Amino acid sequence: MPLSERARAISLSVTLALDARAKALADQGRDIINMSVGEPDFPAPKVVREAASRRVLSGDVRYTPAAGTKALRKAIGEQVGSLRGIAAYAPEEVTVCHSTKHALSGAMLTLVDPGDEVLLFLPAWVSYVEIVRIAGGVPVSVPSRADCGPDFDAIERAITPRTKAVLLNSPSNPTGYVWTHDEVRRLAELCERKGLWILSDEIYRRLVYEGEPNLSPASISPAIRARTVVLDGASKSLAMTGYRIGFAAAPREIAGGIERLHSHLTGAPNTVSQEGYLAALTGQEPPEIAEMCAEFDRRRRWLVSALEDMGLTVPWPRGAFYAFPDVRAYLDERGTRGFCEDVLEKENLALVPGTAFGVDTHVRLSYALSLDAIQKAAARLRNFLEKHPHRAAALASAGARR
Repeated sequence: MPLSERARAISLSVTLALDARAKALADQGRDIINMSVGEPDFPAPKVVREAASRRVLSGDVRYTPAAGTKALRKAIGEQVGSLRGIAAYAPEEVTVCHSTKHALSGAMLTLVDPGDEVLLFLPAWVSYVEIVRIAGGVPVSVPSRADCGPDFDAIERAITPRTKAVLLNSPSNPTGYVWTHDEVRRLAELCERKGLWILSDEIYRRLVYEGEPNLSPASISPAIRARTVVLDGASKSLAMTGYRIGFAAAPREIAGGIERLHSHLTGAPNTVSQEGYLAALTGQEPPEIAEMCAEFDRRRRWLVSALEDMGLTVPWPRGAFYAFPDVRAYLDERGTRGFCEDVLEKENLALVPGTAFGVDTHVRLSYALSLDAIQKAAARLRNFLEKHPHRAAALASAGARR
């Protein structure tokens, strides 16, 4: 059956494909440790589960408005404002979506015309490129510094008369890099000067473990807020991945555009998930969140230390729940994809190749699994590296860098 050109041009998500492969091997009886998917290994907070259960048991599970319930939009608008130190967003400036990915795709379809360019800062989350293309835009990849921070000379060079927007993801997936306040301000000033929109993917905002907190461009000034779309949700910081709930907060013309699109493409967000999310936003932050963050921090420090002890260089991850070690010394002509295939087949360890994020020098490890599993995974990776034919040259290279 012939597919449309649009469908033929879209690639399957690499992370989901790898996760499916790892699960298939596990179903065959293989002892797989899966570090490929970024999903918290914690349940949603009790207040969320109780609220969702009450809604289901009430029998009152109906359609809501396409933009979400008024109560949830109001709660999100107030939380976005209070956590970012700015005035609350009005309910009309908030559109509730099925996920943050859904919010991003809606924002892209609302803002981007065919041929418009959108700057992506490498390494970039696997779906960004395809979402820009689906909207008819042109993804423009911008290399970053060696520490995975922004290279502003490269950013300036990448801007053309066709540039419409930049897509900022801080804390970053896959690196865990958190943009400094000065870096966010510099980007915001550049976008204001060039007349660009900022799509700010802040899904990992709560997961910053040290140093200054994440700064949203919307916090910088009213003028920057007026050209920023804040994209966030419940999947990461509230461990509500399966609930599929997120939002876009933006000037009401943009929020309204997203609402109109989604009213035809997907309809109302999940009623039960909206109820659970509203419960999490009402009153104090659920206590489980701080506990989860503290555990992620403990795992982060252990894993990065272990990777460095193997002789790998790891950009320091201040946020999210990923480590992104440089493995270029161990690569053959197959690049990081071949590296990950070999680790999976020989050591039963699932990682994500850097090619999924636009760089073929690093691999991504998620530490959203128990410390015991992380320690076993590290032992498997160490065993793989120690047996690797490039091991001696890799250690010599690592020694020279130090």
